[in-house]
Formats: sequence, structure tokens, C-alpha cells
Amino acid sequence: MTPLNLGLVISNQDLWSEVQDCLRGSPARVVLQQASVGDWSLFVEQVERLRPDVLLFDITRSLRSFEEAVRSLKTLSAPPMLVALHTSADPETILAAIRAGANEYLYPPLEAGLKKALERASGEHAKRQVRTRPRARTLAFVSSKGGCGATTVACHVAQELQRVTRQDILLADFDLDAGIVGFLMKAKTPYTLLDAAQNVHRLDLSYWKALISDGRMSLEVIPAPTAASVRQAVEPEPYRHVLNFVRTAYDWVVLDLGRNLNLLSMSLLEDIDEVFLVATLDLPALHQAKLVTQTLMDYGFSPNRLRLVLNRMPKRSDLTSDEVERVLGVPVYATLPNNYQELFEVYAHGNLLPQNSELGQQFNRLTVKIAGVEAPKSRARLALSL
Repeated sequence: MTPLNLGLVISNQDLWSEVQDCLRGSPARVVLQQASVGDWSLFVEQVERLRPDVLLFDITRSLRSFEEAVRSLKTLSAPPMLVALHTSADPETILAAIRAGANEYLYPPLEAGLKKALERASGEHAKRQVRTRPRARTLAFVSSKGGCGATTVACHVAQELQRVTRQDILLADFDLDAGIVGFLMKAKTPYTLLDAAQNVHRLDLSYWKALISDGRMSLEVIPAPTAASVRQAVEPEPYRHVLNFVRTAYDWVVLDLGRNLNLLSMSLLEDIDEVFLVATLDLPALHQAKLVTQTLMDYGFSPNRLRLVLNRMPKRSDLTSDEVERVLGVPVYATLPNNYQELFEVYAHGNLLPQNSELGQQFNRLTVKIAGVEAPKSRARLALSL
């Protein structure tokens, strides 16, 4: 039986004890348990975050509470299988529970009925796991050196991708040295990429959904661990396993690789569709960009998958985009203007740039180009050089 995550809402002590006895030795894992529901909005938030596959709901006190649960959970993207529990097999109660939305109705003795219900749920869960979907298009953002703004670009592109495509987007922070995606995106999860990498043996969709955070506009985020929590040299293989897994669960995966290249980021290249190298026009950044470009070419990374983004472009510069292209040997994919003050103000208030801001519109146009969708006519005259 495929392992399942369970939620328990059981107030009747006899039912509680019997359920605990039935689950002893079972591969099912209880991720949520409480006697009743007080705050429905908080309850729905918990279910959405913990993602139980099956919810056992005690209706001995009130069927109305179960009906409220059904109404509330219908709003979720992946509502759990609902099993109504009662101490008796009253036909009217059974009919009312099924009409309210129960997938199963169980009463003592629970063992045989609960086992069969979990086996059915496990079968459905396994089918969902093996359903094929196109592997996510994976975009990686890397700064030629620290301070070039790859994290800022990655966060805003991920936000805009969700807005312009309405598809499933994951923003993953693979910068294990100084990842700040979780901070900028106000990620609510206490878990990080390290938790996934250390538990690849149990990595399935249910476990993954318990790790990630819903970010802005339902964008999902997995933060990087703190530097202190990565005490040993990074072994790339578990992180590559995580990336391969998430590519089966989303339409787009946006990676922040931090600055320059390292053993981890190099190990991920085969699983990345496009690398966006973010540089500025100062000479140290361009020098490092040249080294990164050369390293990628020596590694065999196709130049057709490398995108050069020049960030914080001044209004006037001694260097032109054509000159930068000649120096680095790759075309400039996009330029972004220098608007540090606008970014500073929104970051100070814990936000990303709004879509209607000057720089927000530039990020939108960059994302439209990446996604290959038609730009809104109202934004056709924006001044981003692409």
C-alpha cells in the first residue's frame, strides 16, 4: 500500500481509541489530529498546508459540522478523501453523510472497513503519482558575481510567470551559501530544500506539499537552508534527485543558483532548460560573466540555452550591448534598467514590485518573452530592450 497522510478530526473517545489501534503498524502517517474544528479558515489553511490524503471526520455530535467541512474543503486545489465516522449504522445518517459529500461511511468495528478504505485511497494516490505530465520547463538564474541581482530577477520572473501563464510554478532556492528567496517571498514554511534532500527516500507529492510554502499569487516556494544548517560539504546527488522530482509536479521550475558556479549548480545543468546569467556593466561583473560563460561552454552546455541579462543598466553608458556581446561571445537576451530606489522601497515593506510599477512592467515584459506568450497591447511601448 502506498503510504498515505491522514487527518483526524475525532471527538468521540471510543472512536479515537479504535482508530489508533487500527493505524498501529500501518504505513499511514497522521499529519493532522484534533478533536473538533473551531476556526474553519484556520482549519482549511492547515489542511492545505499539510495536505492529508484522507480525512477521518467524526460526525457523532453533529452532521452539520461535517457539511461545513465539505463546503470549506471544496475550495482546495486537492481536497482529501473524506471518511465519515459514527458509532452506529443508522441508515438515515449514512444517507445524509453520503449526500453531504462523504466518500466513505464507517462505524465500529472499524478495522476491516478502515483498511479497505485506506487501500482504495492508496490505489487512487498511486494512480495520481504515476500520471504523466510534461516535465517542467526549468529556468535557472545565476549572478556573474555577488550583487548583480539574480535573486531579484528570479523572484519577479516567477511571480510574473504565474500571472501570465496561470500554470503551476515552483520557485526553488538552490543558493546554499546565502539564499534569501524565502525572505523576499515571505515563505511561511519552516522547512527548506535541505529537508527534501535529506529525505529523498520518502519524497512523494504528499511529503513535498508538506514542505513547501504558498507564496504570492499561489506561487509555491521552497527556501534554501541557512548556512549554519549545511554543516558538511554538499553532496549534489540528493539535490539533483529533488530537482528531477519537482519537474514532474509543476509546469515551470525557477531556480536561484546564487552567484557564479559551484559543484552543485554544475551538477544540475543537465536538468536545466535555460540558464539566465545576470550581470551588470561594471568590469568585475563582466569579467566574471566571461569566466562563467567559458566554463559553461567547456562543460558542453549549449550556447542556445544561455541567456545573458544585463541588469541595472544606466541611461548612459560607455559600453553598448553590441560591445558586451562581442566581449562575452553570447547575445544579450534582455536589459533591465537601474531602479534601485523603487526596489528598496518595496523590499522595506516586505513586498515585491507591483505589476503597474515602472520596473514591474519591465519584469513582466521579460517574462512574456520567456514564456512565449503575447504581450498585452497596453504594454507594447514599454522601454525594455529585448
